[in-house]
Amino acid sequence: MGYLKTGKINTELLDRLISVYRGKEDPRVILGPSVGEDAAVISFTDRYLIAKTDPITFVTENIGWYVVNVNANDILTRGATPKWFMSSILLPQGKATEEMLEKISSQISEACEEIGVAVIGGHTEVTVGLDRPIIVGCMLGEVEKDRLIVTSNARVGDLIVITKGIAVEGTAIIAREKQDELMLKGYSKSFISRCERFLYNPGISVYKEVSLCKEIDIHSMHDPTEGGLRMGIYEVCRASRKGALIYESEIPVFEETKILCKEYGINPLGLITSGTLIIALPKEESEKLIKLYEDNGILARVIGEIKPENYGIKMLSSSGQLLDLEVSEADEIIKIFS
Repeated sequence: MGYLKTGKINTELLDRLISVYRGKEDPRVILGPSVGEDAAVISFTDRYLIAKTDPITFVTENIGWYVVNVNANDILTRGATPKWFMSSILLPQGKATEEMLEKISSQISEACEEIGVAVIGGHTEVTVGLDRPIIVGCMLGEVEKDRLIVTSNARVGDLIVITKGIAVEGTAIIAREKQDELMLKGYSKSFISRCERFLYNPGISVYKEVSLCKEIDIHSMHDPTEGGLRMGIYEVCRASRKGALIYESEIPVFEETKILCKEYGINPLGLITSGTLIIALPKEESEKLIKLYEDNGILARVIGEIKPENYGIKMLSSSGQLLDLEVSEADEIIKIFS
């Protein structure tokens, strides 16, 4: 038996595991583990409790800010409000200091304050076998029962809208992790700093975008992370049992992203992309949504449409070829760490 690859677990293996090992059945669990559904839904009287957990493993700088926002994003895409946060902070033996821990704790607290979330507990330890801090976050939120949004509700004929552009997070990670190397390669300090700031502008948080679209009739919303846009599209389609046609020429890619991806031989379609929203909704609603976002300074673009499941997931390339969308659980970001 071979070793598992770095990155997300193979979808077929994950699907088999979560279909078998589910613990005790509970009728209050409205939505439990499922490929493409990134937050659980639990019934509580007049509302749903939304629960999410996600680790931060690729970055070290601003890791506390990262872990809060990455977990909050998947609460927000349920149409819910993030409310309570916990974390398990694992620090590397021989490198951990009080200053390191205080910095991380401060980042978590400040990020939670920014979006109105309370820190309610967690666990912290120094552990062996790590070369960098790792944080596993758990975010809880709530939503009125008639306002719940799930990934699996995309419908045939829906248009697919994405916000900002792709590989927002990946661009920031490359610049932060390869800063010295990029300087030696002749990239300017201002260029590298601009890429590093992608964390905040255009930003990996989807708080503003989701807050604006409360009155739009959205069928499905998803925050793609590891595996990039192409994995995110696959997850929406798999969860919804639908196909899709994606127009490559309509996918917005930042110029900075193109430059860094070319430097490291990375396909931006497969690069980690927290901060990008994938939204499936009726055509008439998409027009309202895009106008709403434009009025608030947020780029949004139709990049495709939902098709019947037997159509498959295809991409019309910029050269006019109709191709099957290539999907990989392994994120392109691992190329800079190998």
